[in-house]
Amino acid sequence: MKIIHSVFTKQGKVFGFLIAATSLILLLFVQWYDAEKKEMVVISTEFGDMTVLLYDDTPVHKANFLKLVEENFYEELLFHRVIRGFMIQGGDPGSKDADKNTPLGRGGPDYTLPAEINAYRIHKKGALAAARQGDQVNPERESSGSQFYIVQGKPLSPAELEGIQSRKKMQGSGDSFDYSEKQIEIYQEIGGTPHLDGAYTVFGEVIEGLDVIDSIAMQPVNAQSRPLSDIKMSLKIVKKKWP
Repeated sequence: MKIIHSVFTKQGKVFGFLIAATSLILLLFVQWYDAEKKEMVVISTEFGDMTVLLYDDTPVHKANFLKLVEENFYEELLFHRVIRGFMIQGGDPGSKDADKNTPLGRGGPDYTLPAEINAYRIHKKGALAAARQGDQVNPERESSGSQFYIVQGKPLSPAELEGIQSRKKMQGSGDSFDYSEKQIEIYQEIGGTPHLDGAYTVFGEVIEGLDVIDSIAMQPVNAQSRPLSDIKMSLKIVKKKWP
């Protein structure tokens, strides 16, 4: 009986060890998997959701956007400026419950953000970029503290891209650069607004819900490009594996 008891005791210890080891492995796997996830923002509208990936190489804009989302800053604000074939814009705090005749587009928190313009972050369809005042009053190209736009744009040929670059170089704007083959391919396939490249901070991109951009851009607007029917937004932070 003592021998049998000893065998069962050893088996129990081995079994217990295996359970503990398995649990540890699972825990480490969950921690690793969670660490591999990225913080993203889901922009919800009546036309559907857009999931936005925020870029790590624009840390100031990323941190500010996440902070505002956490504070529910964007809750029920409007996409107040919509231009078909160009972009959809929102983030003006004055747009919440705004009267139809209220001018929009100048509101924001009491600060701006330093430009984080990267040549390899282009205005392809779905690009998330910071709105700002023009160069005449804002030569440093500082971004609005809250307003953003999402690019719709249109497909372009290599010749059209060359034309845009030539005009930028002739103007001496300082925001001209040569596109890579990959960037040219992107503009050909999904389109965008390359005339804005190098002049505004692109700090993220829509990775799910590109069709929502098209749906919003199709809505009728008034003379100020404000949709005739209010398009409200709701933003939340999620963690997802990417890519």
